[in-house]
Amino acid sequence: MLQDNLILEHYGLNELNFDTIKSYRERFAEVKPAHPWNALETKEFLYKVGAWGKVRDTHKEGVTLAGLLLFSEERIITEVLPQYFLEYRESKGNEEWTERFTSQDGTWSGNIFDFYFHIHEIVRNSEPQPSIASSLTEVLINMLIHADYNGEGGVILEKQPSHYVFSNPGLLLVPTDSVFSNTVSQLRNPNIVKLFSLLGLCERSGSGLKKVKQNWSLHHYKTPAIDQDVSMHRTVVMLSLSTQERQVSSSEKDTYNTSIDDSGNNFKDVEKYQNTPENDVEIDSYNKNEYSYNKELIEELKSYNNDVNSFNKEDNYYNNESNLYNNDVNSYNNNHNSYNNEQGENSSNLVNVENIDTKLWDIAALAREKKRLSPNQMEHIILELCKEKPLMLKEFAYLLERTPDGVRNNYLTKLLRKGQLQLKYPNQPNHPKQAYLFNKKDIEK
Repeated sequence: MLQDNLILEHYGLNELNFDTIKSYRERFAEVKPAHPWNALETKEFLYKVGAWGKVRDTHKEGVTLAGLLLFSEERIITEVLPQYFLEYRESKGNEEWTERFTSQDGTWSGNIFDFYFHIHEIVRNSEPQPSIASSLTEVLINMLIHADYNGEGGVILEKQPSHYVFSNPGLLLVPTDSVFSNTVSQLRNPNIVKLFSLLGLCERSGSGLKKVKQNWSLHHYKTPAIDQDVSMHRTVVMLSLSTQERQVSSSEKDTYNTSIDDSGNNFKDVEKYQNTPENDVEIDSYNKNEYSYNKELIEELKSYNNDVNSFNKEDNYYNNESNLYNNDVNSYNNNHNSYNNEQGENSSNLVNVENIDTKLWDIAALAREKKRLSPNQMEHIILELCKEKPLMLKEFAYLLERTPDGVRNNYLTKLLRKGQLQLKYPNQPNHPKQAYLFNKKDIEK
């Protein structure tokens, strides 16, 4: 397997697509407007982000393999990686594709950067719920950064009416049963990860698919399924858009009756995961029937890990470039332990996702999508959440994907001081069920 930091001495700037580089730099400047790299010349900028390399012994220079994949064109990429292939296809359940494009079309660059944003636009326009669109692009970016581009079969995303299937060459570097709960990232292409993470599109916490599973559970969809086809050396992820069935108690029905969003969606009959094998899931064969999937893989994934204690680092995550990828898992554990001590030894820090309806999830979508928000934007989101219902600190942290200490110290304390929020138990600050309420009196003033 070729390393993505490999320097291709005979591939220079002329082998790159400057429209793609321009698009990347514009997005970089939008995420980091005050960053000193914005003033650099093209070659030096590419060197800083890992797309250009220098051979110290010979003083030769060239595009790195990661730079070739993100910024070059399909014809040139396949000179180095003959098996390279990208494809998106969509159908309405029949054998004919209603939409299809590949890296070989010749109508676009064919590199993985443009492929990501092309699909990002399709998903955003076709999926009305921001949280669903966000999860789909999360799986897409995971597929692109973990693919073995020297492997056969190409990177393929297929959309069917009932499900999405993401398929890429290369097997997982972590056990299959830990993918949805893993908090440590194992990287096949660290330079590609760096290039995407500098735009805030991914991170090295290993929590991407974990968050997707939590979101799928929130919408009561069937558990995402992962299959490892060892013979074809491929990884396949299926996201079903079908719901699970469950019995709803009378008290739960009363709760869901009050959870109706502005478009009239009623969650009274919302469905939940059952700890029984799924007998009716059938995964079609993909990539010209080269591989198929076994229903038994669903059974392997039937237990739902309700661990939602991994949150993103605070807004200044990317500010310190020298420490950009030193993602110490213990930093969150310290916050986690501190929060647990404050809440008491017998209290649970797990968020009950049944208490988080989709309206709350969508209100907080911007905070999850953008790791750097202005204080005013974040405060506005928090106030809008509290207008819907009182929320506990751990629920804020889950919805916003920030650490509990960060949410409390940077936002909640200030909103309490300004009188825009109030405590549910004002005389017992450390009450185990302490929650934050929107202060309606503040509007009446």
